Amino acid sequence: MPRRDELARFLRSRRARVHPEEVGLPTGARRRTPGLRREEVARLADVGVSWYTWLEQGRDIHVSEPLLERLARALRLTPTERAHLFDLAHGRPAARPELSPVVVSDTLRRILDAHPFPALVSNRRWDVLAWNEAAAILYGDLALMPAEQRNGLWALFMNPERRARMPGWEADARRAVAGFRLDAARAADRTEFDALTHALAEVSPEFARFWSEHDVVEIPEGVKVLIHPDVGAMEFEHVTLAHADPDGHVLRVSLYSPRPGESLERARKLFPRATC
Repeated sequence: MPRRDELARFLRSRRARVHPEEVGLPTGARRRTPGLRREEVARLADVGVSWYTWLEQGRDIHVSEPLLERLARALRLTPTERAHLFDLAHGRPAARPELSPVVVSDTLRRILDAHPFPALVSNRRWDVLAWNEAAAILYGDLALMPAEQRNGLWALFMNPERRARMPGWEADARRAVAGFRLDAARAADRTEFDALTHALAEVSPEFARFWSEHDVVEIPEGVKVLIHPDVGAMEFEHVTLAHADPDGHVLRVSLYSPRPGESLERARKLFPRATC
């Protein structure tokens, strides 16, 4: 069982990394191996020594989610290591990740700012967290929107200005709803996804109708036509990439680029940084 063997090796390596004094245990002078002893990990995680020994030996034993949480705390795992522990033990993320608040790094913000065309960062629920100057020109200043409305799906149905700039709105909206359903299904805990769809269904009959069709689609890239009152219609190619940050968050980075020809010429007039 390769996954169990990998789990066993991972646990042993993390145990060896933790110094006794870091978890309130005496160092002692007779330790022959680095880090914690198996019985110390078992005591810190409130599990039986034999059971934990079997786990480090790669045996096929049941591992509950609460037990993994206790092991993660006992071994002082980082958010990324904690996610890896659950992947190895269960083949899926933890249902309720214990993560720090999402912060877009300075490096990622500089990359957004350097992109001459619209670029946005959002979380898995499509809440927009950061954007560049070009995105604000195309979509309006997102900073003026209430945070709870700064969501890609919500804006698609509830922002009249956004809708007016999309000549292919219905096809784009259907595709977005199908993509959001797929992302919600992949979430370990979809509580916040469901809260958004329930709230949106109450105020948008169109969303409620599209959502009830249960379509799903993968949309890592595509083409979208957007209209700006200053230059007219532009056809953009767009791609969404996954960015895993050191705290264990997975962010969506969406980059837009106008198609060559008239769209590119109009984009150069609209976006100050577009000199290519």
